[in-house]
Amino acid sequence: MFSNAGIASPSDQTILELDISQADKLLSVNVRGMALCVKHAARAMVEGCVRGSIVCTASVASSHGGAKLTDYTILGLMRSASVQLAKHGIRVKCVSPNGLATPSTCKLLDAGDETVDLIFGEYKSLEGVVLNTKHVADAVLFLASNESGSVTGLNIGLNVIGFDISVNASSEFN
Repeated sequence: MFSNAGIASPSDQTILELDISQADKLLSVNVRGMALCVKHAARAMVEGCVRGSIVCTASVASSHGGAKLTDYTILGLMRSASVQLAKHGIRVKCVSPNGLATPSTCKLLDAGDETVDLIFGEYKSLEGVVLNTKHVADAVLFLASNESGSVTGLNIGLNVIGFDISVNASSEFN
């Protein structure tokens, strides 16, 4: 199962200016939504005696923190679920891409693909490679496949340094 639900904070608020109603909306989608996806997938897998993977999308900010309120708790959810579900043969993992141009990020930033790529480009670790949705899909496919059959509780960062595993956006998974 792949849980890719998530929204970005539409404001630049910091903890000092925290608007809890806005934070509640963000956390209800990013954390509560992810927890429900993991819960129901895990229940179906346990009841059906299905061994396999649950892959969640987190973000760069979830490991490093950031200037905006974001989905910091997805990693804790994934790591707890990986410990609890291991006895059922269920592997739980995260993929945390650096920023990339998607319809959502383009809308949020009110910019086109090329401008969004330039904005996020300053945070990448691999020169000459622009992270794209295919890179993310390849990483998710690897994490969901039997090729990662002995991997659980892991967060793979795409084109960013300082993760459990930092994978620069190329064809490592092909």
